Parts: sequence; C-alpha cells; structure tokens
Amino acid sequence: MRIGYDAKRYFQNQSGLGNYSRDLLRILKHHYPTNDYILYTTKKPSRYLDSGFDIRFPESGINKMLPSLWRSRGIVGDLKEDKISIFHGLSGEIPYTIGKEGIKSVVTVHDLIFLRHPELYKPLDRFIYAKKFRHAAMHAHKVIAISKQTKLDLVEFFGMADEQIDVIYQGCHPAFKQEKALDDLENIRLKYDLPTDFILNVGSVEPRKNAFQIVKAVEQLDIPLVIIGKETAYADEIKKYILDKQIQHRVLFKKVDSMEDLAAIYKLAKLFVYPSTYEGFGIPIIEALYSQTPVITTNSGVFPEAAGPSSYFVDPKNIEEIRHAIQTVLSSTSMQEEMKTKGLEYAQQFNDEVLAERWMKVYQGLCPR
Repeated sequence: MRIGYDAKRYFQNQSGLGNYSRDLLRILKHHYPTNDYILYTTKKPSRYLDSGFDIRFPESGINKMLPSLWRSRGIVGDLKEDKISIFHGLSGEIPYTIGKEGIKSVVTVHDLIFLRHPELYKPLDRFIYAKKFRHAAMHAHKVIAISKQTKLDLVEFFGMADEQIDVIYQGCHPAFKQEKALDDLENIRLKYDLPTDFILNVGSVEPRKNAFQIVKAVEQLDIPLVIIGKETAYADEIKKYILDKQIQHRVLFKKVDSMEDLAAIYKLAKLFVYPSTYEGFGIPIIEALYSQTPVITTNSGVFPEAAGPSSYFVDPKNIEEIRHAIQTVLSSTSMQEEMKTKGLEYAQQFNDEVLAERWMKVYQGLCPR
C-alpha cells in the first residue's frame, strides 16, 4: 500500500501537531514496514530528515512560488503520479480536488478550539480554519478524531453523524516509556539546575493553558513550580507577576534540549499539574502517566478521558481548589503511589502497537488487499 501524508506539520512544528505526525509515522513504519509512506510538504525540509521516508515538495514553477496553493490543490497531481492509494491529512485538511481523482482520503481532526473558544482567534483565522476543516470533514472518506471530546465537537459544530467519525488516540514519544537510571536523572537535575522537589507544567505558555492559575496556587506553598513550553506574551505577564510577588526563585521557566531530557524531567517531578481550559486531547498528560508522575488536571472536557480515573481533577478557574489538590496529593505517599501505578495501567491503551493496529484497520478498510 502506498500512503501519502500531508507532512507540513511533521517538518515545521516542533511540538503539538508535529509530535503527533512524527509519532504516528514512526509507529506505522515500525509495525507495518512493507507499506510505502510518502511525506508531502510545502518546502524543502531542514530537520527531521533521518526517518528514512520518501519526501516530496514543490521544486519549481507556480507550485514553488505558491506552496499553500499547491498544498490545497496542486498536490493532487503529484499524488496521482506517485500512485498514492490513500492520502492522510494529519492536521485537519485535505486537498480540495482529491475526491475527483479516485484517491481515498483520511483526515485527523485534533480539535475545534476556534469554534469552541472563538475569542482566542482573529475573525479571519476562524473563517479560514472553519472553511478548511468543514471541507475535510465533509469530503474525506474517513474522519478520525483524536478524542471523544473532539468527536462530540464535530457532531455539534459540523452536524456530522456519530457513525461518520472514529476515535483513535495519539501516543507519545518512546522516551517517556523508557526507564531512567538514578545517575542519569541526577545528571539532568544538575544540567537544568532543578530543585530537589518540584511541580511540573508542560505546554505552550498561553492563556488557554492556564499556567497563571498554578503560579497563584503555589504562591503560598513550599514547593517550586517548573514551567516548560513555548513562551508567549502570556509568559511575560506571569514573569512580571512573580517579580512583583518576589517568588521568582520558586517559579522557574526552563527550555529543554531534547525529548529524552524532557522525559527525565517528568520523572524527577513530584506532580504534573495541567489545568488547561480546553484541549483536543492533551498529550502532556499521557507523557506524565507513562513517566509515573501523578497528574492533577481539569475536571471537564477531554481531560478525564485522557488522564483516567486515578488522576486528580479540579476546576481550572478555582485557584483554591488547585492549591488544595496539590497539598492533598503531596501529603499522601500512598495516594501518589496509587496514582502512579494506576495511571501507568491506564496509559497502556495509548501504546504503539494498539494505535498502529487501529490505523492499519482504517487504511485497509479503504483499500482492501
């Protein structure tokens, strides 16, 4: 089977959609190596080139001059030339003319945040996203949501029938599933100048992720908070606040060099706190579960689905509730151990073999051998 992928995010996004794309292709290639996996992107990539996949990008003419147009329309000619059986849009989009060419299509929809929380987006961006996502959802031969929450949103906002949508979760980088020697963990602690005990938050530092609430919750607690993620203007607000409150020694922003280092930091953390207000799935939660780090997260939306029954759930807008949750878990070693053990058990539904098998079932359903 020859399967083509919209790999723009694979090469251009270092987190989020990029991690999803790279992890999916990694597990498919490992578990089903006899298929041909061809990656299509809008320009010659400069990183993530060691995967061994065939890569296509526009090299001349109008397609190179207008790569976005190529991605939405011109790419279909390349798919036909490459004899692609199935094209998979990894980030909510498929080419507009693909249905006329007899090529089967699959689209992964991660979230509809631009519709669920329109206040977070500019009107033009909302219009473009809605147009692209609706077209993909209505015209793809198979629509995959990464969570039950995203499936519900597709039904609500696009009027899709429940049976039109399958849910296939995403996995996480293998580094989070590997054991770490104590000496290696201590080396990471020294490398990043981490305190002996700390709470961890990972993800883009933006309003929706709600890190400010954690900062206010730990302000009166005797344990540092480490924040790791792409910083925005929201991060600047947090930094101003911690300077004003003179707690900069207890709220630490860190940048990490690799997934392996990040996985070690998860294992060093006493707690992972993630009071995001909305996600399509919430991959950092899965990373924490595999790392056997107790999780405190939001009590609604996708979060109970991602974190499982052993995690601790809070109202993300209630600072006192977040503070109480942190105190409760930190004060009980037995609760921490139970959260670690049961969390790891729950995470097994996100393992590579399960996900690869589900994806291959989708592909084979579209193109039986």
